[in-house]
Amino acid sequence: MRASRLVTLLFTLQRRRSATAAELARELQVSERTIYRDVAALSAAGVPLFTEPGRGGGIRMIDGWRTRLDGLTAQEAAAIFAVGAPQVLAELGMSAALAGAQAKVLATLPAEMREHARTVAERFHLDAPGWFHTPHQVTQLAAVAEAVWEQRRLRISYRRRDDEVERTIDPLGLVLKAGTWYLAARSASGHLLTYRVDRIVAAEPSGETFERPEEFDLVGWWADAASRFEGTLLRETVRLRLGRRGLRLLPHVTDPDAALRAVATAGPPDAEGWREVELDVEAVEVAASQLTGLGGDVEALHPPELRAALAAAGTALAERNAPP
Repeated sequence: MRASRLVTLLFTLQRRRSATAAELARELQVSERTIYRDVAALSAAGVPLFTEPGRGGGIRMIDGWRTRLDGLTAQEAAAIFAVGAPQVLAELGMSAALAGAQAKVLATLPAEMREHARTVAERFHLDAPGWFHTPHQVTQLAAVAEAVWEQRRLRISYRRRDDEVERTIDPLGLVLKAGTWYLAARSASGHLLTYRVDRIVAAEPSGETFERPEEFDLVGWWADAASRFEGTLLRETVRLRLGRRGLRLLPHVTDPDAALRAVATAGPPDAEGWREVELDVEAVEVAASQLTGLGGDVEALHPPELRAALAAAGTALAERNAPP
């Protein structure tokens, strides 16, 4: 714990060059006495720190001195090596940057940290897209990403269901969700819109730059946009009885988030262990198709047309698979 705090203090002073003990104590959430002890420990380890008393004084680092770690703890360095999405970085034109960062980290880390980083990379790998997912062809991602980095206005051709439209946009940020890239952009009219990057068939800089909205927060924007999108998809609610197997498999045959909400709010088990749930679905006919995957572990209680659709599907399945 103390080693991590010393590293944090070192990089804080490297960034600020000078700060009072009170300022450092607030930033690191420790006491001033702890700060003075840690400063003494860093000085003893060879870090060129000194203290200036009086008004305007504080703890200072000699100008020009930098740690060879360049701001990375062992865990942070290991995280770079644990990144298991080289395809994602390649799509963004950043694979060379990652390779360069990894080489630099290995060259500057002490031996024990270097071994820790390698060990993490050997044992953990991230594979983001789900099974049976066919990646979309995203021909304009590199151009869009460059415009996001450099705050350059873009003229795009965007493919909709039946046609293509021309748009001029300010690209604000990219999100990768389940293997699909989405772009947050400001339209010419000032509205924030969402574009699927695989539907951008052409992207050319307009020659203009733009100022990012100070209030724009990509993470918060995506959470709101995703919630609104899900709300437009799940427009109806059905009531079911599910057996233990049905409860377990529900997230695998319907919308996972909706299924988890349904299971979390399920009624108490009856004498057979079955429980009632209310499930948000896109439409009754879609739900009927999905819920057939639960076989005999689902009973539709409402609406009646869902119950009839499941009964019809069960009858057809039984007739089709009756013994010869």
